Amino acid sequence: MLKVNEYFDGRAKSISFQSSTLPATVGVISPGEYEFGTTKRETMTVLNGALTVLLPGMEEWMTYGAGEFFEVAGQSSFKARTDVDVAYLCTYQ
Repeated sequence: MLKVNEYFDGRAKSISFQSSTLPATVGVISPGEYEFGTTKRETMTVLNGALTVLLPGMEEWMTYGAGEFFEVAGQSSFKARTDVDVAYLCTYQ
């Protein structure tokens, strides 16, 4: 069953599904700056565009483009910003 999630007044949307191995979401983040919370460990792969993130414990923002990924520990949060629509795939463990 697909579930649609909406955040930040609709500026970030995702669809939840069960992949062949892990729970996952696929979505789009519109231009802006955001802070996302995590409950489980997340691996986020950028599919299109570029996403600049400030990960927990880091002092420098890092930019990830199409085909690149980053991981975020569970029970934490990270900041993200973009100037373009960004499509992503996120898996949860």
